[in-house]
This record gives sequence, C-alpha cells and structure tokens, in this order.
Amino acid sequence: ARASMLAVLATTSSLLGASRGAMPFHAAPAASAARSPSPCMASKMKVGLVGGGTVGGGIVNILSKTRELQESLGIDVEIASICVRDKSKKRDFAVPAECTVTEDIEEILSDASIDLVCEVMGGTTTAKDVVMRSIKAGKHVVTANKALIAQDLPEIEHLLKETNKDREKSVKFGFEAAVCGGIPVIHSLQRDFLADEVTQLSGIINGCTNFILSNMAQGGLSYSDALKEASALGYAEADPTLDVGGFDARSKLKILIKLAFGIDVQEDEIPCRGITEVTATDFEYARLQGGTVKLLGVAKADVAAGRISAFVSPCFVPTDNTLASINGATNAVQIVSTNMQSTVLVGQGAGRMPTANSCVSDILDIAQGTCASPFPKQPTTPALKFGNSYCSSFYVRIRFRDQLGIIQSVGKVFAESGVSIYNLLQTPIKDRNDSQFVITTDPVDVSRIKAACVALEATDWCLGDTFYMPVL
Repeated sequence: ARASMLAVLATTSSLLGASRGAMPFHAAPAASAARSPSPCMASKMKVGLVGGGTVGGGIVNILSKTRELQESLGIDVEIASICVRDKSKKRDFAVPAECTVTEDIEEILSDASIDLVCEVMGGTTTAKDVVMRSIKAGKHVVTANKALIAQDLPEIEHLLKETNKDREKSVKFGFEAAVCGGIPVIHSLQRDFLADEVTQLSGIINGCTNFILSNMAQGGLSYSDALKEASALGYAEADPTLDVGGFDARSKLKILIKLAFGIDVQEDEIPCRGITEVTATDFEYARLQGGTVKLLGVAKADVAAGRISAFVSPCFVPTDNTLASINGATNAVQIVSTNMQSTVLVGQGAGRMPTANSCVSDILDIAQGTCASPFPKQPTTPALKFGNSYCSSFYVRIRFRDQLGIIQSVGKVFAESGVSIYNLLQTPIKDRNDSQFVITTDPVDVSRIKAACVALEATDWCLGDTFYMPVL
C-alpha cells in the first residue's frame, strides 16, 4: 500500500512538477489571490527550443496550456525561437505568435536575450556542442538526451561547476526527461533522498524490452514474434540492438548510479546482458517457482565491503515484488533506502507527452528558481569503489541430452566451481534427446556461475549454451 501511495504521489508530482516550491494548490482562494504576483512583477524567461519534432512539439503544446499556472507562480515563460532542420516541413503544433523558426542554431546560441536552451534534437555531436556552448554563455539548459548525459556526464558536471563558481546567479541544468521519460526519478533522487542513504536501485528502465517480455509471459509469444509486434507498434527501432541488448538500460543505469551514489561509472564497466536468450521455457519455470522474467538495471551498495556493484540483465522476479506486475511498455524504478525503505515510481518511460512533460517541468522549475542541484549526492568518505562483478542467487537453465548420471555430474561441476545449489526443478521429460531443467543457487559471485556454465557446456550431454540470470 505504501509503495502504491508513493507511486501515485510521484505521478502527481510529475504532472504538477511546476508547482514545486510554490504555494500548495489547496490554499484558500482569497490567500491565493493575495499572494499571487501581478503580471507586471512576473519573472520573464525566454526559451530557445532546439528540435521541433515529436518531443519539441509536445513541449510547445504543454507550455501553451500553462499560462494561468505561470501567472500564479509569478513567472512568464515564452518560447522565443525554435531551431528545426527544415522550416518548410508541416508541423503538428501551432508555433507561438511571438516565436521565430530558424534552421540556424547560431541564431539561438548567439542571442543574448535567450535565457534557457531546451535541447531535444537527439544525437551526441551537435547536441553536445549546443549544451556546452549554452552553459558557457550563461544560459540555463534542459535536455531529454539520455545518450549525451550518459556519455558526457563528468564533463558537463565540471563545466557547470567552473561556470558557476564566479557567478552571482548560477546556470541551471535539467535532465529529468533523459531517464524514464515521464517518471520523476531524477527529481526524486536530486531532492527527496538527500537526507537518506540509498542502498539499492532496481528498475524496469526500457519500455521496449518490458513490452516484449510481457507479451512472452502473458500471450505465450516467442521472442521473435514478440519483437515483431513491438516493432509494428513503434516500441522497437528498425535495429533493436540498443534495446534488446540491454545497452539503452545500461546508459540510464549509469545516470541513476551517479545520482544515487555520487560516483561516475564507465558504461562498459557495467555487466550487460540482453533478452535475446530468454525463451518460453524460462517463463514456464519462473511461474512454477512463483515469479516472472524482467530485464532490470540493478545497482547495490555494500558499505561493509566498501563497494558498489551493478548490472543489466534478465532477472527472475518473485510475484510479491512490485516490479513483477509492471507490464507493457511501462517503466518502474524501485529505490531501497535506509529511511524510506522501499519506494517505487511507476509511469510511462517514453513517448511524446510524458517526455515533453518532464522537460516543461524542468523549465518551470528553473523559471521559479526552484531547480535542484543536478548532481547533489556526493560520494561517501571513503568513497565506495565500483566493482564490475556482483553477487546474487541465480536461476540457471540447462539444456541436455538425457543419460544416466547427469544430476550427479551437475552437482560435481557446481561444487568444483564453488556454487551451492538451493533448488532443482524439472518438468516431465518430453524428448530425451533435447530437454531442460533449472537450478536455483544460493548467493554467489557471478564469476563462479560463469565458470560453472563453461564447465557444463564442455560435457558430452549438455546442448548449447547454458542460460543464467540473477534472482531479485
């Protein structure tokens, strides 16, 4: 019930993100009128929007509906200029009357009257130049660019510190939309956990793979058929490798690690496995053991061991965990912490309006002067070290050709690899030349599981690669 309540509150916070720091909405009308600044006292902010596509159009539409809200907050935000690739292209949104449309990014970057640049063009080359030059010019920046943040996080943080150290009014940087679209997980980690200690993050942070796995679990589809459906509905790209390989989730996890634990991690240091090896058999055995399969990004802090571990992988998730019930393209992040214990944020992880809503929330926060420090969490002293290995219980699926002594052989391999078996489960054999069973282990380092799998695959009865995944 607590997790559900927090999820509802978080969603409400996202939708009304502009109200942060303002007078509560339940204040009496008379008090509201008395304390609302007059329009002539409004703080004016001109925005240069770089990108007039799907998300850019959503930003224009949402901002156009916030005039009354802005007046009540004593701010006046207008989109003064939009940079697009092709001015002649027909748009599905109304360009504000006071706004100019240009194909030349220099018109925005060199315009001293532009207070804030909102970058939603995508990519990591021109977009990086836009972001860095805007910061150097003293312009606030809002971006939805996950790839850019993941790639250049330390450089952006350093530039912000250098730019702001001698400024009376600091340059603000908002990137709520870069991770999980419409879920306010960035804001939550920047603000709500400052007095808390996060010990674990677990997230369904890629909508495409969650859609595929949900269809495999609920509709009985094969991986290839579920991928085709995801592609037909626009959840998967023409080349789905970034999604199904786990790389998109890994980029997002890197950003969340920085916010939760205050450390910078190289993406390629985070162990990453996608969903291409997950089969209908895994869902069958997961159901028999009271769980399901989800692609998760997980980061854990082990203070006693002085390290932080992380991974992206398909995981066995027990049905009593909230993440097990998150289906379709929905995203969710579970934050375990000392004071708040377990907090779950659920919502749309992508799409025009959720992503645009997060951008507008950042813009209005900056206009109000209530924008949080982008990277407030500092490393502990001494700082926890990041290790590219991790410890967990594991689900191991073994495909075999039936013969005498297989269970004994498996037990020997696991014992020699230092892996303790917790449980073994096998459904009735239908084909003795090609069958499967599943072992669940006690907690062990993933390196030992890998060693055991290599040894199993070297036997004369093991067929193909052995599949393993952590147990949440």
